[in-house]
Amino acid sequence: MNSKEEFKTDIDVSSTVRGSDSSLHDQTHRRLKARHIQLIGIGGTIGTALFVQIGASLTKGGPGSLFIAFTIWCTFIMAVSNCLAEMVTWIPISSPFVRFADRFVDPALGFTAAINFFVFEAALVPYEIVAFNVVLHFWTDKIPTAAVIAFVLVCYASLNFFAVKWYGESEFWLALGKVLLITGLILFTFVTMVGGNPLHDAYGFRYWSPSNVEGSPFGEFYTTGNTGRFLGFMACLIQASFTIAGPDYISMAAGEAENPRKNLPRAYNSVFYRLTTFFVLGSMCVGIVVPYNDTNLLQALSDARPGAGSSPYVIAMTRMGIPILPHIVNFLVLSAIFSAGNSYVFCASRTLFGLALEGKAPRIFTYCTKSGVPVFSVTLTLAIALLAFLQVSNNSAIVLQWFINLVTASQLLNFAFIAFTYIRFYNALKAQGISRDIFHIRVSGNHSARKWYALIGNTIMAFVGGYTVFLNGNWNIPNFLFSYMMIGLCPVLFVGWKVYHKTPWRKPEDVTFFEAEREQVDRYEDNFVEEIPSNRLLRVWNWIFT
Repeated sequence: MNSKEEFKTDIDVSSTVRGSDSSLHDQTHRRLKARHIQLIGIGGTIGTALFVQIGASLTKGGPGSLFIAFTIWCTFIMAVSNCLAEMVTWIPISSPFVRFADRFVDPALGFTAAINFFVFEAALVPYEIVAFNVVLHFWTDKIPTAAVIAFVLVCYASLNFFAVKWYGESEFWLALGKVLLITGLILFTFVTMVGGNPLHDAYGFRYWSPSNVEGSPFGEFYTTGNTGRFLGFMACLIQASFTIAGPDYISMAAGEAENPRKNLPRAYNSVFYRLTTFFVLGSMCVGIVVPYNDTNLLQALSDARPGAGSSPYVIAMTRMGIPILPHIVNFLVLSAIFSAGNSYVFCASRTLFGLALEGKAPRIFTYCTKSGVPVFSVTLTLAIALLAFLQVSNNSAIVLQWFINLVTASQLLNFAFIAFTYIRFYNALKAQGISRDIFHIRVSGNHSARKWYALIGNTIMAFVGGYTVFLNGNWNIPNFLFSYMMIGLCPVLFVGWKVYHKTPWRKPEDVTFFEAEREQVDRYEDNFVEEIPSNRLLRVWNWIFT
């Protein structure tokens, strides 16, 4: 082994964190390859929402509102992605955006952002476990719920307690199944809409026409007229804000990314375009294959039909007399759910790890195994996932809705924190005369407007997300608490930490940019030996995922 290989193996990451405890070290290892990061970014955001739950939004807003809402929300994700890309590719550290909030704004905001994101990711783990059990019922309901939950938890523990490269490898193949599923469903839509189906029915955009489907393409929700159509659009926009994400998952892998300043810019660029393609085309396809007022779809949603039984695609396949595809779709949806939960365990544990590195969580959560796994952070995340056992004594649909309401607000607040942190980061660069030309990825265009667009849009949607609870006859205390709990808790966390610890509001001219950590990454990259593909097939494989 030469000296460069020795450096790569033994000193992947060992940066001292200058927080409240200067002796803390980041002991994670850089073992995630470019293809791992690409698929982690996709795998963490594509789940049941895109394949099954999107049908409920279709019935409320119609195909036009659904397509426009998803397209619009992709522009907000683009703005958030731009903010993250510049900061993270320059400073590729563990739990980056929660630590950036600490360093560029106020330690109290860093604490608040970390708790919010940890709650968001940790709550999504039991959500996906509950969803896994629901989808399994597509075939059988004879397996005890507790046994299914225990099985999934054991699998997550096995994948996340081993070396990070095994997590990355498992997530790569699981997420690849999601890509194949959404690609297959888009192709299914195109082939069948031009007549390639057992009925030889070239239905095209039939269900978008008001002459064929009353009220299409803009459905009415809760009330009639323009107000009803607007509320239908808002229901679709809220669904989009829960469904579409991605750049935050790439960021959480920054501290364990191999050759980060080369691989992360590629990941940010390609993952966004792939995600927007999947979500924009996916939202269009759903409105093509079934009418928004389809009686079978409405009945499936009313009956809470398990698994892919409530999916518009499966309903379309059944109507066309295609017997095998629904089972294939359900299997791939099952794998998609498992993959998403696996990603959430990783992100939640790394958030807690980053919080502990900054001295804002007990030091025990910084402890890593020899293979670089923050074992106690993973343990606590899986302990919170035991909330999935709520399904044993409650209706699964109710439990799923609780988790959806909780995490939607948290996700939007997280994006707002990222945008505000970037604004402060940008101001600090200007105050200290540091040019953005040194960045490894630099966003062109009206970047000043874009960061405010991300901040304002996500903040507004965080408050709007649970508005239906205030409509006449819809008041429900659990729904209200789960929708607005984090919005009320975040100010309390911020003020409480700031007052108790007397934290400073960072002045732009005094902000530091993780100099020690950047120097450590510089040394790592100077000594990094890139693996050269041994044959043409591997070169093509690497090209696809870079």
